[in-house]
Amino acid sequence: MFKGLGQLASLMKQAQQLQGRMKDMQEILRKLKVEGTAGGGMVTVEMNGQQQLLACRIEESLFASHDRELVEDLVVAAVNQAMEKVRQTTAEEMSKITGGMDVPGLSNALSEMGLGGTDGQGS
Repeated sequence: MFKGLGQLASLMKQAQQLQGRMKDMQEILRKLKVEGTAGGGMVTVEMNGQQQLLACRIEESLFASHDRELVEDLVVAAVNQAMEKVRQTTAEEMSKITGGMDVPGLSNALSEMGLGGTDGQGS
């Protein structure tokens, strides 16, 4: 019985440590900035670690082409690339923060939030 209490205390301590680390993680994600590009750099977007789009730059020559569909496709591709970079970076940072802690369900929870898990499936 006392062995079970010791394990519970250890689990509670890990949970408290993880909670503090998660606050650090939120700050890291808030400050993180990634870029996604498409069309050989003709479209560039900037996104933060909270998956908020911060900027979108489109080369003037794309507008001159009057190819609206091309511009739309390139913007989507650039945003998707930036989101994938955020997912990868988030997974890497989570791995650092959890420091090898075995937290049941963490990978699934991250995947459900769209942040990719550390399950090795490459989200």
